[in-house]
Amino acid sequence: MSDPARLFKGVGALTFDCYGTLIDWETGLRRALRTSLGANAAHVPDEALLNQFAAHESRLEGEARGEGFVAYREVLWAVLAAMAGTFNARVRDPDALGASIRDWPAFPDTSAALRRLKTRFRLCVVSNIDDDLFEMSRAKLGVELDEIVTAEQVRSYKPRKRHFKEALARLGLPASKVVHVAQSLYHDIAPASELGLKTVWVNRQAGRPGATPASRAKPDLEVPDMATLAEFAAPEAGETPAADRPQAGGSATGEVQSKPVIEAAPVIR
Repeated sequence: MSDPARLFKGVGALTFDCYGTLIDWETGLRRALRTSLGANAAHVPDEALLNQFAAHESRLEGEARGEGFVAYREVLWAVLAAMAGTFNARVRDPDALGASIRDWPAFPDTSAALRRLKTRFRLCVVSNIDDDLFEMSRAKLGVELDEIVTAEQVRSYKPRKRHFKEALARLGLPASKVVHVAQSLYHDIAPASELGLKTVWVNRQAGRPGATPASRAKPDLEVPDMATLAEFAAPEAGETPAADRPQAGGSATGEVQSKPVIEAAPVIR
């Protein structure tokens, strides 16, 4: 896409994944997992630990459907229990991952970017989270959201599409008037694209899957961070477009980069 700003022409709202896109959940997860699993997992690299979290989380969320739906706090209990079993670790607090959400930081560019985008678009978060857990993060976003759709509300987890359908209904907009912004190709870009939403991949991990499963989904636009997205979507008068400035680390050209698909690392047992 030679002119990324065209993606946002006629768009009335942006929807966002929260954890991994706006909130730095990998930093928070690493800290909580290291504390909970202790010395038994000390030899495991961070990336492998996050890959294992992703494998357990996606499996459990996939099983939580219909009458079998469970709250995200319970998903985190089960993930931690499974990982503790893998490493033969004794977990003192089964709610350690859920409780740690209050300490997960926002990315440094999140608040300013959201405030800038708010001047042009309605903003909606669609997240695999419980209502009370999201409240631990809300103030860190630094902006009043127009809508919040959680897994608890729709009793479903992405990549199933119920979050997105509910967001469109609440916003009162067709898919063609909404752009979805997210870090996870698996949870977000793939299902949003299938519903006809335009998509922006915030490639904060430079292509590595980390705490989310790998996916071959292709976004309409790739940016390295939220600050670059805000410059494309809500340019200020007299500002040099982000696409015209050299960038260090990551793509800011507005093109979907051609990369080999990065597969998740094997689960350590």
